[in-house]
Amino acid sequence: MSKIKNIAIIGAGMMGHGIAQIFANRGYSVALMDLSDDLLARAIENIRSNLILMAEKNIGTQHDIERVISKIKTTTDMNEAAGDAHFVVEAVSENLDLKQKVFQEMDALCQRDTILATNTSVISITAIASKARFRDRIVGTHFWNPPYLIPLVEVVRGENTSDKTMEQTFSLLQAVGKHPVRVNKDVPGFVANRLQHALWREAISIVEKGIADAETVDECVRYGFGLRLPVLGPMENTDMVGTDLVLAIHDYILKHLENSPTSSPLLRKLVKQGDLGFKSGRGFQEWPKEKAEKSRKRLQEYLLDTIKRENRPR
Repeated sequence: MSKIKNIAIIGAGMMGHGIAQIFANRGYSVALMDLSDDLLARAIENIRSNLILMAEKNIGTQHDIERVISKIKTTTDMNEAAGDAHFVVEAVSENLDLKQKVFQEMDALCQRDTILATNTSVISITAIASKARFRDRIVGTHFWNPPYLIPLVEVVRGENTSDKTMEQTFSLLQAVGKHPVRVNKDVPGFVANRLQHALWREAISIVEKGIADAETVDECVRYGFGLRLPVLGPMENTDMVGTDLVLAIHDYILKHLENSPTSSPLLRKLVKQGDLGFKSGRGFQEWPKEKAEKSRKRLQEYLLDTIKRENRPR
């Protein structure tokens, strides 16, 4: 991976600026591209704020802040951002047509051996790559929000992604301190989102059917099995308790679990009413501004403390 020096990030929004921070923090030259100078200025300030907060937690230092910022060049020109890049991450909106257009353009202007990665969280890598010519160098890299704090990156193989592209991408992500995992089939939601939304479907169903309220559902996770998830995943836990016991439980309980292939009517009703969660002040629960900010801060503090404890600067 020594030849990879220049990184381009296309899209400076919620995910893009955090991904730029990851590479800049490890000394790579980063070109951050978006449609306006205002968006780019806001992205740089967000990165600065992230680094200040991390320094306050002794994850990095105040001296590192300007060093990292100095490694990031901003531009509104795709060619200037990606023309000389060795590795490009697309982080635009989750819109297939837009992503196809971006990859078609990058495929035409980038050097042949440049790896083109998409940060999509659910859209098919194969579909995103379908209008490009050199599809073997297109790969999924699903970072998790906030990307500079959460270690996981799903490296997703599209139907045409080469072994070389997969291995180079995996090695690069390891080099910048992430925890990449290989996803061998290009299926909707990849791995982690399939697991996450299976849980969410059951959680919403429990509320919808009046079994428990939303707060109780969250308490059952946070004070129950959620405590062991950071150190004990479901497959290891299955082996720990015994596959025979898990089979017996599944033979009894699976027929009682939510298996609807469509979205919850309750969830659809909330959206129709404009009850959008934090952004509107109400969703499954009431979220006045102070309560919502407290929740965000609690998550951020937890992630920072976890990284500090595990000595994983991002």
